[in-house]
Amino acid sequence: MSERTDIDGARAAALARSVTGEVLRPDDAGYDDARRIYNGLIDRRPAVIVRCRTAPDVAAAIAFAREGGLDVSVRGGGHSVAGRAVSEGGLMIDLSPMTSVEVDTRRRTARAGAGATWGRFNDATAEHGLATTGGVVSTTGIAGLTLGGGFGYLMGRYGMAADNLVAVDLVTADGEQRTVDEEHDPDLFWALRGAGANFGVATSLTYRLHPVDQIVGGVVVHPFDQARDFLRFFRDFTGDVADELYTFGGLVHAPDGSGVPVAVAVVGHCGEESSAQADLKPLLEFGAPLLVQVGPMPYPAVNTMLDEGFPQGSLNYWKSSFLRSLDDPAIDTMIETFGSCPSPMSGMVMEHFHGQATRVPVEETAVPHREEGYNFLLTSLWADAATSNANIAWTRDVYGAMQPYLADRRYVNYLDGDDEQATTQTVYGSNAERLAALKARYDPDNVFRLNHNIRPRAGA
Repeated sequence: MSERTDIDGARAAALARSVTGEVLRPDDAGYDDARRIYNGLIDRRPAVIVRCRTAPDVAAAIAFAREGGLDVSVRGGGHSVAGRAVSEGGLMIDLSPMTSVEVDTRRRTARAGAGATWGRFNDATAEHGLATTGGVVSTTGIAGLTLGGGFGYLMGRYGMAADNLVAVDLVTADGEQRTVDEEHDPDLFWALRGAGANFGVATSLTYRLHPVDQIVGGVVVHPFDQARDFLRFFRDFTGDVADELYTFGGLVHAPDGSGVPVAVAVVGHCGEESSAQADLKPLLEFGAPLLVQVGPMPYPAVNTMLDEGFPQGSLNYWKSSFLRSLDDPAIDTMIETFGSCPSPMSGMVMEHFHGQATRVPVEETAVPHREEGYNFLLTSLWADAATSNANIAWTRDVYGAMQPYLADRRYVNYLDGDDEQATTQTVYGSNAERLAALKARYDPDNVFRLNHNIRPRAGA
């Protein structure tokens, strides 16, 4: 944490003259709004916030931070549950003014500012019947999700968001502004796809797009007393499904506000409607569901289905790991522990991982998670700060109870702020050593360390 907690007026004024965006200190109007992020549990006060509009603004902010010995944090969409976008007493680079999205229909690419959300991106590309893999919550920022890998509805057919990244405009720790792709700084481009937060500040990202217009999506809800049968069916159903079908199943609370626990599957099928109906038929006809709400809709609408369940400013504490396998004891443990959940906003889900996302070789990007299976995710959310201790304790207890069924593999974008035990080997697998060497090459002073940090390899 930075020792310095205030910036004198003369230095702040000099910084403001060097950038086109706003420079905010704690007493300035707009400062409190700028430091607020998705997770209301995070309440940090940067010494200065630079609301960047251009790549030179970012370079000036990095130089200012380095000269003053300030920690650097970077805010794209501000949706990280760990709250790494905000540094206590440091300099916060706020990219939220950079939200442009330019679609090239001939090349089927889109170049977007790093402050754009998936909602904005999807709306822009959908005008042309195009899309790429993005977050399942539309208020998530494109940059953080992509630079960490990027799970989403289209990954079974088209791979993760990082697999569809074709170029990044990046400002590195030395202030250099680079366009990074397969031809320019290919080693750095490799690292950005999965470990990007460690290597610089992305100011724009260019994606490969795919023809996606309508998607068959929605939810299937079953009563909690049928959860065991349903989750076993979910396991069998997802054992052999089309690439076009993305789904996750788990335990949540009824969306009608009653707080009643239920079992649920969320689906999104990006193939032809007739294929979608055939592929989804076993799921839609299983058991006696309380609700089946599945049908064709525009792709951007699918990406807003879960937005209400993740309200801005809600208090959040998450835990996740990939499952060794979704066997009966794991299902039983989930059901047994969910009954004591203290918040009607919380849930536990298994994200199905298959298709194209698993066919990309581990060494092709920094993302090592290429095995078929499930990622187990505890999303604990609540509104009353007085219940924080109870909600955090429940999450830790459940995560502890699930340990026998969890693999030693974790997805960087779901790590919370206290996940120090998640080693670079756990997060990056066989890619960890190469990443440490590249960190020494591109950020030897570890300027970008307010993340799940990759330490520069000594002597590299």
